[in-house]
Amino acid sequence: MDYPHTSMEGCSYYLAMVLVQLAYGGSNVLIKLSLAEGLNPVVFVVYRHVIAMLLLGPFAYVLERKQRPSLSISIAAKVFVLALFGTTIHLNVYYAGLAYISPTSACALSNVIPSLTFLLAVLLRMEKLHIRSTRSQAKVVGTLLCIGGSLIFTFWKGGHLFKGFVERPLITAFNTELRNGKQNRIKGSALILTSHIAWCSWLILQAVISKVYPAPLSLTTIICFFASLQSSFLALFFARNPASWRLEWNLQLLTIIYSGVVLSALVYYLQAWCISYKGPVFAAMFSPLQVIIVAMFSAVAFAERLHFGSLIGAFLIIVGLYCVLWGKRQDGLAAEPPQSGKGVLNNDKVLAISKIDIQVIHPVTRESTCS
Repeated sequence: MDYPHTSMEGCSYYLAMVLVQLAYGGSNVLIKLSLAEGLNPVVFVVYRHVIAMLLLGPFAYVLERKQRPSLSISIAAKVFVLALFGTTIHLNVYYAGLAYISPTSACALSNVIPSLTFLLAVLLRMEKLHIRSTRSQAKVVGTLLCIGGSLIFTFWKGGHLFKGFVERPLITAFNTELRNGKQNRIKGSALILTSHIAWCSWLILQAVISKVYPAPLSLTTIICFFASLQSSFLALFFARNPASWRLEWNLQLLTIIYSGVVLSALVYYLQAWCISYKGPVFAAMFSPLQVIIVAMFSAVAFAERLHFGSLIGAFLIIVGLYCVLWGKRQDGLAAEPPQSGKGVLNNDKVLAISKIDIQVIHPVTRESTCS
């Protein structure tokens, strides 16, 4: 039986990951517009991580001073590699690819994240997979449903068109920028896929490092510090123009502040916290929700109309996500030790213990008690 505080803690992981996808979904169009207006992607990565580091640093120093382990050279090297994959490579390559394709197409390519993360976790024995087990079958089927639902949601444009939420688009600049921008679907898709591979590696490494450095706020702060240094080094080659570092009160500054506070500070912390308790596959399985969130945002902001295939794809994504989370839940229950009222003893063991107690209490009347 689960206690109320345990149930509330379990729900907080799901709410945190839904909030993460909401933050990512809302930022895609905003970042696309800012890049189209001339925001240098390398400069953008530097600024957003400097803001996050300055924001999280004081909280990490005060709140985790007792639980934060010492930062050895070995741990620092691991965090450096973690920042290299999850921020420097992933973000810079992703923004480079976003300049060539639309945000919706970029979200569709994120379908590789759950399957690739699940495959890496199985190969590294971080995720248990017994094909004859019901919970393992649920995780495999759920992963396939999420991927298939995302593809149907994105690419199946047939069927009935539902009435839009608004008659006129609230944002008209996006369509103009998208038409006038440089479009290269193959090049953009290749860059986006490369960035997602780096992101899957980040999810796996995050789970490993969180075990040796169990301080999410401090770990996120150090990641932002290393990301700022690494991207600053890249800026020596790709952002030499001083004008690209100038900040003004415009959409670009709003994008930098939003990304620094929400994406690099809040989202990184929530992901590190969830991965440390639930593992990398749990965090990766929420990625398909981003497709639905971006589509709903586009329906309101750009007056885009949803197709019948959108509803089918959304339904498959939700069912697939439920299957994987159910399988993960069963894994947790199976691994739970039978103590403090948790876990269930094997029936054979209970029967054997009962017989021993009966024999000890009634040694003379053994035949009568066994009958």
